[in-house]
Amino acid sequence: MSKFHSSLRRLFFVSRSVCLWLIAGLFMLAGINHFVSPDFYVQMIPDGWPKPRWLVFISGFFEILGGAGLLIERLRKVAGFGLIALLIAVFPANVHMAMHADRYDAFSPTALIARLPFQAVLIALVWWVACSRRKHNVE
Repeated sequence: MSKFHSSLRRLFFVSRSVCLWLIAGLFMLAGINHFVSPDFYVQMIPDGWPKPRWLVFISGFFEILGGAGLLIERLRKVAGFGLIALLIAVFPANVHMAMHADRYDAFSPTALIARLPFQAVLIALVWWVACSRRKHNVE
């Protein structure tokens, strides 16, 4: 293996490790925030959905659980699939926000629309660090 190829592999490994820790932290902090500021998240729930506060707490719990699971190698893959499922499940809330931007003073309409493709980026990153067939030992 050439020196360049070896350096490139190392860079890839380090990038994946950093990304793993950042994503895990992002999900755990976001999940904790569901319990600290539930009203902020309740307003994101589409109109007519049952028990919005419970949905916020449930999604927050699974964000914390999934983020922590990413950091445990033997749980990483199942945590990754769980977080991907969660990202898909909460996508209607992001669409709801983008369609009703006037209700969310904290965000610009552009930011709310930009969140939509960001879900796909998050899904791809979770897949990369947790679910892809590459070696998962990115501690």
